[in-house]
Amino acid sequence: MNMSFLQELFSSITQRDALQRRFGPKKSSYDSVDMVEACHELLHSDGEAASIVMASRALEIYQSLGDDDKRAFFDVLATDFAADPDKIDAAYRVYSKDRSNQYLAALFRVCEPLRQELLRRLNLARGATYELVRMRQDFLALMKGHKDFDPINADFIHLFASWFNRGFLVLRRIDWTTPASILEKIIRYEAVHKIQGWDDLRRRLNDRDRRCFGFFHPAIGDEPLIFVEVALTKGIPDKIQPILANDHYDIDDPHLADSAAFFGISNCQVGLRGISFGNFLIKQVVQELKQELPNLKNFVTLSPLPMFRNWLEQTYHPDSGLLTPEAQQVLSHLDNPEWTNHPELSERLNQVIRPLAARYLLKEKNSAGLPMNPVARFHLGNGAELHRINWLGDVSEKGMEQSAGLMVNYLYVLENIERNNEKYTTNGEVVCSPSVRELSKQGRKLLQGESEK
Repeated sequence: MNMSFLQELFSSITQRDALQRRFGPKKSSYDSVDMVEACHELLHSDGEAASIVMASRALEIYQSLGDDDKRAFFDVLATDFAADPDKIDAAYRVYSKDRSNQYLAALFRVCEPLRQELLRRLNLARGATYELVRMRQDFLALMKGHKDFDPINADFIHLFASWFNRGFLVLRRIDWTTPASILEKIIRYEAVHKIQGWDDLRRRLNDRDRRCFGFFHPAIGDEPLIFVEVALTKGIPDKIQPILANDHYDIDDPHLADSAAFFGISNCQVGLRGISFGNFLIKQVVQELKQELPNLKNFVTLSPLPMFRNWLEQTYHPDSGLLTPEAQQVLSHLDNPEWTNHPELSERLNQVIRPLAARYLLKEKNSAGLPMNPVARFHLGNGAELHRINWLGDVSEKGMEQSAGLMVNYLYVLENIERNNEKYTTNGEVVCSPSVRELSKQGRKLLQGESEK
């Protein structure tokens, strides 16, 4: 028997018990002052056992706080737990005279905010990684209107980007045999097309023509980080309602499918906003599907076009004078909730709205020079091609309100992903199919006197 191991174990237990006795009985309530005091004690603790106990105590105190005390705690994090300017100045003066790695490392150390070390020490407690993700969820809700909180957000993102590095993520297939605790979370977290209970979920996990995959992290157990729903089809789908229907099967055998359509990608943890998982997820799922079903040729999305209708109505309102009178007159029928029931009117709207959607996706940029639409930014940034814009692809109430009924296919061609990504990131170029480019040209003809931009 390893006596040194037992001695170390007994010593740790004794030290932990002593620390718990020192803290005394739990208080009936805590405030931000108690939380700040617990954090200072944690930063000054020595030894792993002491740090674990103090980290657990600090997180318990935090979980008991109300919003006002949480905001007060974050106020202190922003000021008292920032980097020390005097130490930075002193370290830089030394480094400016001797630019050796030794003094560069010393400069790096003092430039790091103290709260980063605090978060690392808090992460020593059991289950702390998930608690810190939930802490950032609180923080994101409370930071609105507080510019002083931006550095704290940057610290969270810096640490989470390391803790949730791709190398730590585990890809798991989710099917009907997956534990119910995870399936319940899939129902709750689905953010694109709401799952209508257990029967609907079972249909979406059907082995015949569906697949679902999610990323998990060992430190947070059965809490999914992100998951993607896949429909196996013949040909590239252009409508979401048949996919969501409980009684519709495009194929009887998965090996008959030639296309895999990603129709729902849901980020599950608000506290991990800004940490990208989707690009890794899609690429790995494509590899998994190709291995299981070698007959698959097309890997596409069937994506919504959120915010498009709002942009359309704001940009081309009747007083804007941007559209030709004929196009403006057709577009006015969009306000009629019954227009989808009139085929001729629907086709006239199609001839105006889809070309304008192509121009929106190809030409309209945000302040960073990237496509205005967030879903487009995601897929184009992952190296996909803007492949097709589908008329009446989503005729649900949400689809009509947000996307004017449009849905978009983004095509993933493995051998082109890196090249497409490079064009997008270096030049802002949106790689698209000839049909989308032709639509954009048609859209320009609908505008009064506009030259290509």
